[in-house]
Amino acid sequence: MLLSRVRVEEKLLLEEFRKRGVSVERIDDREVIFELGEPALMCEVVLERSINHSRALSALRILNDWGVRTVNTHEVAAVCGNKLETSTALVRHGVPTPRTLVAFTPESALEAIERLGYPVVLKPPIGSWGRLVSLISDRYAAEAILEHKEILGSFHHSIFYIQEYVEKPGRDIRAFVVGDQTIAAIYRHSGHWITNTARGGEASNCPITDEIDHVSRRAAAAVGGGVLAIDLVEGASGLQVLEVNYTMEFRNSIETTGVNIPAHIVEHVLQEAQKAAAA
Repeated sequence: MLLSRVRVEEKLLLEEFRKRGVSVERIDDREVIFELGEPALMCEVVLERSINHSRALSALRILNDWGVRTVNTHEVAAVCGNKLETSTALVRHGVPTPRTLVAFTPESALEAIERLGYPVVLKPPIGSWGRLVSLISDRYAAEAILEHKEILGSFHHSIFYIQEYVEKPGRDIRAFVVGDQTIAAIYRHSGHWITNTARGGEASNCPITDEIDHVSRRAAAAVGGGVLAIDLVEGASGLQVLEVNYTMEFRNSIETTGVNIPAHIVEHVLQEAQKAAAA
């Protein structure tokens, strides 16, 4: 297991492996050193649980190049870790997602915002937990936020990813897909327009309807499959996919849904290990 630190999720996963008598080697991404061209890790599969996207992406690239099977793969992490890559994958595979425009300068970004019509959501292509996400309600706010992003000037602010705002009933949906199965889903309720539980949203069980199952599995397949959390919003025309997460947190969703999420993940990892052993 590749990890940054042992959080509640990692403890639960390690316990599930222990129950099955499976030996797990922990690879701390703060300490590991990879020498390119010198494969030094002989195992059937690596479960990626890094908190840092750059470390996860780099480690997965090296491990996959060594021929080590990983959950999830470098390709999946690369797509899910970048909202622009995720959106293009969803559009390419015909998965319903909010209208999204991309611009490269503040001037063209302002034009794109006004083309969509207020309000719009401005997101950094790379980021998590709802950080640096802005709901822009008028031209004055748009001009101020675009100016701030231009002056900040970092890589995270150099691409303007602009998405239509979808009115939602005080909640969105997070569905958990493991392999080809939607195993559980939660509603995330909040009086704020950002409903992430990391930002104070409250979780409740969401029954898996045929539509949730269908859209979630299509979204997972579009980004390459594996162990994924699909964020959906209930729009006027039906469910739309906002994001797909590749190193998902699930501690607050086990009791909420009554589903042993880590057990499903471990079973999937062991199936991948069997495939590697048979190859």
